[in-house]
Amino acid sequence: MNETLERLLNAWRLPDLRRKLLYTFGILIIFRLIAHVPIPGVNIQALAQLFQTNQTISMLDLFSGGALTSFSVAAIGVYPYITATIVMQLLTPLIPRLEQLSKEGEQGYNRINQITRMITVPIAVLQAFGTVTLLHNAQGAAAGAQVIPQFGLWGVTLPVFWQSLAMLVTMTGGTVVLMWLGELITENGIGNGVSLIIFAGIVSRLPTLVQQTAVAGNNLTGALVLALVALVLVVGIVVIYQGERQIRVEYARRIRGNRQYQGGSTHIPLRVNSAGMIPLIFAMSIMLFPATVASYFTASPVSWIAAAATFIYNLFNSQGVLYWVLYFVLVVGFTYFYTLVVFQQQNLPEVLQKNGGFIPGIRPGRNTAEYLLRVLNRVTLAGALFLGLVAISPFFVRTITATQALTLSSTGLLIVVGVVLDTMKQLEAQLLMRRYQGFIR
Repeated sequence: MNETLERLLNAWRLPDLRRKLLYTFGILIIFRLIAHVPIPGVNIQALAQLFQTNQTISMLDLFSGGALTSFSVAAIGVYPYITATIVMQLLTPLIPRLEQLSKEGEQGYNRINQITRMITVPIAVLQAFGTVTLLHNAQGAAAGAQVIPQFGLWGVTLPVFWQSLAMLVTMTGGTVVLMWLGELITENGIGNGVSLIIFAGIVSRLPTLVQQTAVAGNNLTGALVLALVALVLVVGIVVIYQGERQIRVEYARRIRGNRQYQGGSTHIPLRVNSAGMIPLIFAMSIMLFPATVASYFTASPVSWIAAAATFIYNLFNSQGVLYWVLYFVLVVGFTYFYTLVVFQQQNLPEVLQKNGGFIPGIRPGRNTAEYLLRVLNRVTLAGALFLGLVAISPFFVRTITATQALTLSSTGLLIVVGVVLDTMKQLEAQLLMRRYQGFIR
């Protein structure tokens, strides 16, 4: 502990690192201020009651960092930007032009980022519309009060139209501003900006969750079990996050032009969890989609539509066992899917062959590709099963402890630990470049 504090002080003593840290903290403070600017026309009391009774809407609050609770201009957070980034990663190997851009170095990378930003805007508009429609159709607990009394773009009075349009534009603008702040942190601060914004939002909710547990009060055993499970999950996430299988690679001596390159050996690190938190985001989005769409029609005047919507909503409600079984299967499946997509984009066998590298005992080319894929599948199995268990851990905690006061968000926990580790690694690299001892031995 003392050594960690000493290294933090070393980082603070360096003027350029101190400037980066202060810049990052300043941007995060601006984000938290934006997250408290409310949008007019919302019944906050009804919204608070709705969050106490509706688990689906509570899960939508994850990436907004609690901004949806007060329905601020940052209510949909950076989730549209994350969705756009994932879409671009999946489309890059499928569209030849995007694949070509990905191989053009920094210029191609900047162009892909620009396309990602442009895709973010329509996704943000759609998510803002869906969120406002969901809250407009929902009612706050027993009070029966509408969270958003007036909303509509068609067949409504002109004042209601302009108010509804202003809500959508404001929420979309909030996402664009947060995306911009995240990129500022990435360029001028420490760590990944978008991840740090999500991290700050999740951490900012902890005092409220602890207060809710204290008010609930009676289930002390449940709270202790919850804390123990959270500690075990944190340790497991760190171990899996850092775990990797090292594939030895040898480089033969080669001559290019008038220059001779000495051979050597290195390794390819195949991480146990190459997909990070992406599978949980994918799975959560798919699991929330049917319940979210069904909630639009639960109040339909047509009886059979309302009954079908209610059935689907209850079927995909996070209180049911089926929800968590499907969630586990989707997380495992998406872990494999996303890992393979990233592996194909890296094209390691071709890169090794072009640079004169080879795996001892494995022939270059197709045999190397098959060997790496076989090892990757085995390594990913452990990461996929662990992510699946992390995803469904709230169900087991809730079943064992029977406590609803403090909900264990597995995705939030994974994000927090991952962001902390990534940021520490960046500080580690900065300190080592300046000949200081780092954080990680």
